Amino acid sequence: MSNRELILEIGTEEIPARFMDSALDQMEEIAVNLFDENRIKIDKVKTYGTPRRLTLLVKGVEENQADLEEKKKGPAKQAAFDDQGNPTKAAEGFARSQGVRIQDLTIEEFQGGEYVFATKKIQGGKTIELLPGILRKVIEDISFPKPMYWYSKEVRFARPIRWILAMYGEDKLPFNYAGLEAGNLTYGHRFLAPGPFEVKAPGEYLKIMADSYVIVDQEEREEIIKKQAKEAATSLGGVPLQEEGLLNEVNYLVEYPYAVAGEFSSDFLEIPEEVLITSMQSHQRYFPVVSREGSLLPYFITISNVKEDVKGNVKVGNERVLKARLADAQFFFREDQKTKPDEYVEKLKDVIFQEDLGTLYDKTQRIKKLSEYMAEKMNLKEEPQKQVSRVAYLCKFDLMTLMVYEFPELQGIMGREYADLAGEGEVIARGIYEHYLPRYAGDELPETLAGSLVSLGDKIDNIVGAFGIGVQPTGSQDPYALRRQALGIVYILLESDISLPLSSLIEVSMESFKGKNLKKKEEEILPEVMDFIRQRIRHVFLEKGLRYDLVDAVITTDYEVIPRSYKKVQNLAQAITKPDFARLMTAFTRVANLAKKVSAPGEVQEDLLEEEAEKVLYQEYLKVKRGTLSLLQEKDYAGALEQMAYLQKPVDDFFDQVMVMVDDEKLRNNRLNLLRDIRDLFQKYADFSKVVEQ
Repeated sequence: MSNRELILEIGTEEIPARFMDSALDQMEEIAVNLFDENRIKIDKVKTYGTPRRLTLLVKGVEENQADLEEKKKGPAKQAAFDDQGNPTKAAEGFARSQGVRIQDLTIEEFQGGEYVFATKKIQGGKTIELLPGILRKVIEDISFPKPMYWYSKEVRFARPIRWILAMYGEDKLPFNYAGLEAGNLTYGHRFLAPGPFEVKAPGEYLKIMADSYVIVDQEEREEIIKKQAKEAATSLGGVPLQEEGLLNEVNYLVEYPYAVAGEFSSDFLEIPEEVLITSMQSHQRYFPVVSREGSLLPYFITISNVKEDVKGNVKVGNERVLKARLADAQFFFREDQKTKPDEYVEKLKDVIFQEDLGTLYDKTQRIKKLSEYMAEKMNLKEEPQKQVSRVAYLCKFDLMTLMVYEFPELQGIMGREYADLAGEGEVIARGIYEHYLPRYAGDELPETLAGSLVSLGDKIDNIVGAFGIGVQPTGSQDPYALRRQALGIVYILLESDISLPLSSLIEVSMESFKGKNLKKKEEEILPEVMDFIRQRIRHVFLEKGLRYDLVDAVITTDYEVIPRSYKKVQNLAQAITKPDFARLMTAFTRVANLAKKVSAPGEVQEDLLEEEAEKVLYQEYLKVKRGTLSLLQEKDYAGALEQMAYLQKPVDDFFDQVMVMVDDEKLRNNRLNLLRDIRDLFQKYADFSKVVEQ
């Protein structure tokens, strides 16, 4: 037999579900790398996981390590051999140190010289002798967000390890880790078939697990959960809400899934659906059941780690727990409505947002000021402006409610519900909810203008405040999720086509922090925040499939108004496909290169223009400038590019007929200033020097 199967099972106390996917991915990657480093050929690697085990199964493991041919460089040829070709002491010493004969040394060229080389062949060892060290390394190298120490300070894992199964074919692979000796024993379901069970070969493992009520393959287990949940919900006249994250978590909470359907009193349906769903999904790990039309039904599906619920204890127990939680939610819901939204806003004065930045009420006032500024600059009518102001004023009120205190993930959602019940109207209620959007990558964006502006106000306030007190992101650290919020700003401005200058929004936000304990001056905060958002703009534009060089060309000179910058890049992407663009790029490059040499910046003096070509170029520049600036103002970016293209021929004629770097300083500076003006006109659109010609 030229190769065999290998199995490593790390048996543990229950590992948190959120650790599992990463641990299994790491286990596979570590193993593949170690086999490669040790020159052991393998065919296929697969990892399996349940709450109590991480398993590595490797097929086609060669029985012998591949041989290694190692070449070592020695002294230069002239130092290793004398004029007669006899080896010197240097050659003899090198050969001896490498364990080869003098006559086996070779002479090869290396970096322009000739050197002596020794080639050694190292015979590969037996795989079975190397595997214990490899498998121990696999265990040691798996990392977890919060590892535990239980055996010694040198040993850490997600949870204490209780057994190790390690076999190569029919051979056990004995090694010690955390006081445990690896062997050929495994353990089944904690209650249904605890074991131990002997494994005679890796090929038996999956069957032994299945017989001991452990579905070790997480993909198979997930399919069983989805199938059983669907069947259980169908029997109740509905379908299960199987949110992907919850499904993944539940999958790693059980080893032998069994779906159990439960119900709750329809009286609880008076509570907003989001509250009921959150209670079931986030707190109980249940799958809610909805009708074919999408309305919530008074049922749930729980996935139990048992063979079957013969006596109904699982059903009754879970119904009892959910009833108590929903009764609390119902109480909160009724009590919260006894207080008006405006009264909750007053309570925000007693809650610190951040010790250097004031209370939540202070933050609300800052958001309100910035939101009202944006509404005014967009020339909204009186009623929409009032709506924006009201949404901003109420946007944080639900943080003071009992429901949000118990279920923080419902912030915004309960604000919407309570505002609607209080008669605030649909626009206000929806705006309160939308001001938190987007909450994560790929989340929905605000649909109402009021929600969009207040969301921008909230996020800009967070970023400016954080930068002001010196807690901006560094490296991979971003404890206040400022990168996510900056991305939200970019997406909202772009998708809602809000053409407000970023710098003015940041400046208004900074004004609201006067009197607070900021650690930086305004002149420091503005460029830092602008650059921080610029990086997110680049990310979003690239994500939308735009060329990196075109993005860089535009946002180097203009990222103040995000929709404008995006349209510029789009039009530039179309322009570069046209045949005349290459010549335009050549003209710009020649202009830009010489424009750098301006030593006496100033206005072009027409009376110093002597050559016909420079006079023509100057007049053409003035015409093109008027046209280009007008077209940019009208947001006709394609037209602006076409307008600038008219300068191509007069620029070429200028360089063919005019000497720029003449001895006469006045003439030289005048011509350089003309080129500088032309370069600056181009840069009203983009920095074309960053465009990569293809």
